[in-house]
Amino acid sequence: MEHKGDFMEERTLKWKRVLLKMGGEAFSGKKNFGISFSRLSWISEEIRKVKELGVCLGIMVGGGNIWRGEKAAKEGIDRATGDYMGMLATIINALALQDVLEKRGIVTRVQTSIEMREIAEPYIRRRALRHLEKGRVVIFAGGTGNPYFTTDTAAALRALEIGAEVILKATKVAGIYSADPFKDEKAVKFERIGYTEFLNRRLKVMDSTAVTLCMDNNLPVVVFDLNEPDSIKRIAVGERVGTIVQD
Repeated sequence: MEHKGDFMEERTLKWKRVLLKMGGEAFSGKKNFGISFSRLSWISEEIRKVKELGVCLGIMVGGGNIWRGEKAAKEGIDRATGDYMGMLATIINALALQDVLEKRGIVTRVQTSIEMREIAEPYIRRRALRHLEKGRVVIFAGGTGNPYFTTDTAAALRALEIGAEVILKATKVAGIYSADPFKDEKAVKFERIGYTEFLNRRLKVMDSTAVTLCMDNNLPVVVFDLNEPDSIKRIAVGERVGTIVQD
């Protein structure tokens, strides 16, 4: 137990099995490109805190800090080729995250949708479930393994496959707003928003395919600011953090 006045470890969990989605921007920190290991060290501490609560945790990583297939397509690279290159970028991020987590004593497994047996396991649902049952953090890389699908959609897919109760979508803002809060000072933050309203408003924080998949399976999504200390931990015990997407 922590000292009096600190976060109480014995609080009841609201979400016992969670899929954390981290985009590539989480890996670069204040930089616009590459990997900041000081940033990853901070993130690994946030993950350690939530693991100590007994949360069963899977993590889907993006790769936009290294490569964006959609952007590359605008420069003339074949879209499918660009997307496959982006999948490789997510694997680089997954290996970096694995390294910093295991240096903190957190046992992990990286599973990829594109086979790279020398460096990671191929994604096998039953194996992933077994790792989670043993208390390991499973890091999913390579998206869905198919071009034209984002890692948001991959996160929704993996969350459903592993029986996650919620997706935690890490961003750099405090939740979902009516407009970009960095560009519009009148933007209003939603505490809760339904799937249909999210889709009708064409909000960009998560792609429509991912949200539709969550809607069809009644899987809630919490969009929150990863930069806020203890945010993952607070969500796990049911505190109101960020914006929840659910009807």
